[in-house]
Amino acid sequence: MTPDRPHEFPALGDSHVLLTGATGFLGQATLEKLLSAHPDVRVSVLIRPRGGTSAQRRFDGLLRKPVFRTMRERIGEDELRRIAAERVTVIEGDLGEVTLPSDIDVVIHGASTVSFDPPIDEAFRTNVSGVVTLYEALHKAGADPHVVHVSTAYVAGVRKGVVPEARLDHGVDWRTELAEALAAHADVERDSRRPEVLRKSMARAQGEHRKAGPQSVVAAAEDARQSWVTDRLVDYGRARAQSLGWPDVYTFTKALGERAAEELWGERRLSIVRPAIVESSLRHPYPGWIDGYKMADPLIIAYGRGILPEFPGLPDSVVDIIPVDLVVNATIAVAATPPERGTPGYFHVGSGSRNPLSFRGLYENVRDYFRRQPMPAGERGHIRVPQWRFPGSRQVEMMLSGSERATSAAERALLRLPASAKTREWMTAVHRQQTNLDFLRRYSDLYQAYTKAEVIYDDSRTHALHRTVSADRVDEHGFDPSVIDWEHYLQEVHSPSVTELMRGFSKGRGGGRKSAEPVLPERTDVAAVFDLEGTIIASNLIESYLWARLSSMPRSQWGGELADLARSLPRYLRAERRDRGDFVRAFLRRYQGADVAELRALVGDVLGEAVLQRVMPEAVRRIRAHRAAGHKTILITGTIDVFIEPLSTLFDEVVASRMHERDGVLTGYLDAPPLVDEARAAWLRRHAADAGLDLSQSYAYADSYSDRPLLEAVGNPNAVNPDPSLYRHAKRKHWRIQEWGAHTRGRGDVLIDTVGARSAR
Repeated sequence: MTPDRPHEFPALGDSHVLLTGATGFLGQATLEKLLSAHPDVRVSVLIRPRGGTSAQRRFDGLLRKPVFRTMRERIGEDELRRIAAERVTVIEGDLGEVTLPSDIDVVIHGASTVSFDPPIDEAFRTNVSGVVTLYEALHKAGADPHVVHVSTAYVAGVRKGVVPEARLDHGVDWRTELAEALAAHADVERDSRRPEVLRKSMARAQGEHRKAGPQSVVAAAEDARQSWVTDRLVDYGRARAQSLGWPDVYTFTKALGERAAEELWGERRLSIVRPAIVESSLRHPYPGWIDGYKMADPLIIAYGRGILPEFPGLPDSVVDIIPVDLVVNATIAVAATPPERGTPGYFHVGSGSRNPLSFRGLYENVRDYFRRQPMPAGERGHIRVPQWRFPGSRQVEMMLSGSERATSAAERALLRLPASAKTREWMTAVHRQQTNLDFLRRYSDLYQAYTKAEVIYDDSRTHALHRTVSADRVDEHGFDPSVIDWEHYLQEVHSPSVTELMRGFSKGRGGGRKSAEPVLPERTDVAAVFDLEGTIIASNLIESYLWARLSSMPRSQWGGELADLARSLPRYLRAERRDRGDFVRAFLRRYQGADVAELRALVGDVLGEAVLQRVMPEAVRRIRAHRAAGHKTILITGTIDVFIEPLSTLFDEVVASRMHERDGVLTGYLDAPPLVDEARAAWLRRHAADAGLDLSQSYAYADSYSDRPLLEAVGNPNAVNPDPSLYRHAKRKHWRIQEWGAHTRGRGDVLIDTVGARSAR
């Protein structure tokens, strides 16, 4: 039974402890405390290899992490490694396939998925199947340890009032739920292949990705199908959990994991520890230690960045936060105090019962912190945090839904606009707004149950166990939440810790200024591939045609030519939207009957100068920088080769359209299909294989969404003056976006001056 009077702190002595989940947040803190404060304990850690990294190497990496910083500073790096080698055994494997030692005295089982909304099969595989296989492995090893099963206080589900430290009161059959959850993946995969689902995916992919080529459409459709599967499985988990009284699949599966533990180990020695919301440490290993962002942290950071104007929640609801070191101390104390056989012990580890923090209290402390220590906004100064009024979930949902509709409509409108600096500026604003709304939607849906909770988790048994810690050791080993000063913890310990990385990132961004071009490595097996129109020169096929056509006719005939071109523009635009190759073929038909010799003479005499005047200085500097670094420079364009001759000396390789001619006259047809969209990427991959080029280290520069396959074929894609669709894609993929401009006057001025001079001769 749990002692109810103070006496010497219950110690683990020379116990052999098996720890699962050692690479996680709580697991790291538990391992560090066992090594730093329990010198006679032997520890076995179960770690699975990941991405080619062995379990032992992953463990060695743990010893270098901040959680061991204080211990390293106190005893030195070499002594820490000596202690770890002497006292820790790394067991490689997972709970599906592992052989455990037979002399284990204590198991602290903390391995689980902590995502609130994973697909239902993934959640059950980790949080329920993992529990089952652990106890099966213990039975197989012949071990008889005291098992401390780490769960969560929120297994109580959606309810109001006080929740006792006791067995959960529900009749859900975990075996049936597990079997159905694991079978759900096959069911959803089958449904995703129904014609109506596939046609919908194909239609959307055609609308968004047709310009990038047929394989891009196919890949996008398959990505959409797979996303449909994932979303469906997530929805399965959420819906099933909520139908049975849990807010999400995480708490649902943790509750069923408890029931499995009770059935499989409850006749032996079993304790179940239920922490609430575990956050950064109060004291140990040092104030503010945290590994990654935990439940409250994304909201704190988003609020500090000014992107949470409101959040659904009850101002008087209890946000049950507990520092990780108090959870570790409680868990080890439970481990050292096994219950009688057949009578599992239950322990809530939280603050809500003895030191409640309201949602409004959390908000006010975080608000006051950011008012004193605002997040930087680069050259714009600092970010002012919003004032919350707690209008209620319904009003927040209406605000969120309205903003989502408006942002979606704005994006659709911008995608129809031509590429320009102003369009990209608007797209940036819309992208930022969409990102913020996606964040607010996700966390609003996930956390409403926790910010609207009207529940208190009784911790009488846990507090009685805390009272067994002797007075001289309570600072080091105690776990009474009433010692937390929320103002100090939130404003001086936790918030500075979770915002440290974001502050450094914000300062490094320099307020949105252009970052310097990266230094190009000197090597000869790298290519630098450039598109022409909109990337190197500020012109397009239509302008090149006008240069040639108007230069060859009297000024008096210009009106008729321009009128005919205007009448044809809708047809060309439809072809451009449909397929870049269709547009190139259709437009180049206008050259039918042109004399090849005259066209070449025209380019050499007049139009070559016009082309050079439209070259963007940044493009030339970049091409020359690549050549200086030994990179092979390549130009790929749909423009006919005649017009490219003035630029050919800039490149090692030029790939342009060639028109068919008969008896020195152009027929209006191409000699071969134009290199557009996916054809450019296919040509580049073939050329790279023949020339020994490393595309993973190569560079590409282009401005149109039709060039997406080319950009994706290299390791260093650059979107130059991108059209709205490419700009959106580049932002999502975190590609480098270049703003290059011509040094000449407007296009119309150059055109008039150039062809006017020619016609006046």
